[in-house]
Amino acid sequence: MKFGKKNYWLYILPAILLIGTFVYVPIIQNFYFSLFKMNSYTDEKIFVGLAHYVRIFKDDVFYTSLKNNITYAIISVICQVGLGTMLAMLIESKLTGRLRNFYRNVLFMPSLISVTAVGLLWYFIYNPNVGMLNALLTKIGMENLTHAWLAEPNIAIYSIIAMSQWQYTGYIMVLILVAIQKIPAELFEAAEIDGANGIQRSLFVTIPNIKEMLLVTSVITVIGAFKLFTEIYVMTMGGPYNTTQVLGTYLYQSAFMFDEMGYASAIAVIIFMITFTASIIQIRMAKSGKG
Repeated sequence: MKFGKKNYWLYILPAILLIGTFVYVPIIQNFYFSLFKMNSYTDEKIFVGLAHYVRIFKDDVFYTSLKNNITYAIISVICQVGLGTMLAMLIESKLTGRLRNFYRNVLFMPSLISVTAVGLLWYFIYNPNVGMLNALLTKIGMENLTHAWLAEPNIAIYSIIAMSQWQYTGYIMVLILVAIQKIPAELFEAAEIDGANGIQRSLFVTIPNIKEMLLVTSVITVIGAFKLFTEIYVMTMGGPYNTTQVLGTYLYQSAFMFDEMGYASAIAVIIFMITFTASIIQIRMAKSGKG
């Protein structure tokens, strides 16, 4: 059977059907289920309209979860994008010399390790009795800074956020490094001839030429912050006292521990709306970079 030019769409039809079946249909179903009270053990569905959404906006745990996601996003943008940019510029400078590839690989390596493995690793590092962190602080005479890092409500979420920065800063750094390497060398040479020092070249040559990548990586980081789940699940399960709860873990617990499928669907809708908005922003930024 021969396909004419007008029948090219038949080649992509299987992909469209698969994406429609396994991506878009579940999204629509989730919106529908969020309007019902339902559980896993019966087919009965009770229509409650927007009651779950009204409940969400009166739910203290939901606000704690949302606040933790926003905190994670802000710190991630500052650390991963900010620090990643500085590391990328440092690695691309003459200071690193022949060790450039070594530094690049060392910093990128944590992002290759599975999140579950990293979570377990840092769970033991943070252990107040046998963990490496408290032992190090004690060794250097800073016992007053030792904590039960994952058990104290006021610092547990920041301990997890710190672990994530260690894992993902290298990944963002590599993306920015690629953008820096695309800048024409003539621009740096002209700036050097004009007497610009390293900081001036970074501010007036590097940053303006990678601004689209900075915007895109910022949006990627924000989207990642609202998809946060595994780190929290492995290290604290949302505790102590829900202080490390994020939207992903709260959704999971509502659905599979408290068996409130409709309420969990409503939380999923909120997560979808946030990440969908961030994705639209990312797409618009990516298009703006073509010019």
